[in-house]
Amino acid sequence: MIEAVGLTKQYGDKTAVYNLSFQVRPGAVTGFLGPNGSGKSTTMRMILGLDNPTSGQVTIGGYPYRKLPNAPRQVGALLDAKAVHGGRHARNHLLCLAQLSGIPARRVDEVLGVVGLQDVARKRSKGFSLGMGQRLGIAAALLGDPQVLLFDEPVNGLDPEGILWVRNLMKALAAEGRTVFVSSHLMSEMALTADHLIVIGRGQLLADMSVNDFIAANSAGFARVRTPDTEPQLREKLTSALTEAGGHVLPEQDGALRITGLPLPRISDIAHDTDVRLWELSPHSASLEEAYMRMTQGAVDYRSTIDQKAGLMQPVPPGAQPPMPVPGQGQPDWYAPPPPQQQFAPQDQQTPGPYGASQPPAGPYAAPGAPGTPAGPYGAQAPAAPAANPYAPVAPQAPVQAPGLTKQPAAAPAPAGAPQQPPAAAAPAQPAAPAPTADAAPVSAAGAAPTPPAADLTKPEDAR
Repeated sequence: MIEAVGLTKQYGDKTAVYNLSFQVRPGAVTGFLGPNGSGKSTTMRMILGLDNPTSGQVTIGGYPYRKLPNAPRQVGALLDAKAVHGGRHARNHLLCLAQLSGIPARRVDEVLGVVGLQDVARKRSKGFSLGMGQRLGIAAALLGDPQVLLFDEPVNGLDPEGILWVRNLMKALAAEGRTVFVSSHLMSEMALTADHLIVIGRGQLLADMSVNDFIAANSAGFARVRTPDTEPQLREKLTSALTEAGGHVLPEQDGALRITGLPLPRISDIAHDTDVRLWELSPHSASLEEAYMRMTQGAVDYRSTIDQKAGLMQPVPPGAQPPMPVPGQGQPDWYAPPPPQQQFAPQDQQTPGPYGASQPPAGPYAAPGAPGTPAGPYGAQAPAAPAANPYAPVAPQAPVQAPGLTKQPAAAPAPAGAPQQPPAAAAPAQPAAPAPTADAAPVSAAGAAPTPPAADLTKPEDAR
């Protein structure tokens, strides 16, 4: 059993712990709760003899830690998972601790298997993740099979499977009759793991009771009642009857009623007497987190403020409306909505690009596009297409035809009533021939008849 009597610790003008008295009994998991800077880590260090108290005393089994014979065999602790030489293998680290305490080497392999690190026992600890470091620290605490165990944030960095494993481990150790003292900021995990709570604030004791008693003493339960949605007059009728009976009725956003001051059987009788049908009648109690926040709201040293974003806000464009506040933002249980997904229009509604390819319409913030782009979500009209750049390079002109080459005459328009000819296939590209002179006409390679002029190739039959 751990017992503290009038424990006080001062660091100069700062009083970290003041007149703290409590007992941690065996056979139960005792949670140690408190805001940041409340003195939890300082108290644990004084329990383990790492810090000397200014006044008062703390004992383990009736003795100070420093006077316990072979203390590592009786007390195991995890205060800082990073207190490991990064160049040592996990097994060598535990083997050094075992040899200092007279623990056999086979126990090292046993605890490595208990924490699930047997496959990385030969790896250096500097390459371990945060969760693996926590497992190694828990293995060091279990090394001497002690009867008293202290853990400071043991689930920090663990995945869900590791958190469940630590929870079951704490309960199993307490079921064996050991003293388990756990400090944590995870209220939901403490509600599932701890049997007893010790809560401190600014170095002073705030509560020393079981989890159920702590929740009941620092919260108020209520009943949730729902009447048929199609008959709002029944809800008004029930509200009047419950108020006359001494209950306090508050409407909720979904149409239900929150009732305090009356037990559930009394609410049911009132609904029956007033001939009101109920769709829901359920009890609700506060969570450990809600009770803890109510208890420690006056003992918090570090409080956050609203980010004003001074000098970082972008000016609103002329004619645009400022963003509207998100409904519910800043309220409890509010979660940010997912980012807007870019929606693409059907293929026949997409805007053709400059090269003929289809492009998606303007994005949710009305990016600059072609005239006629719809307005953005804040009412700002998308700007028109940018003006031509006077400094842009001039596009290359079509090449000038060499002198002497005859230009292909355009096809004569077909007479009215004549059948339409199908368009001719494009002639394959021919290598450029030297320009003919006025004295001689070009001849073929065999010296035969001269090559017909280029104008004759415009006929469909010649092109083929």
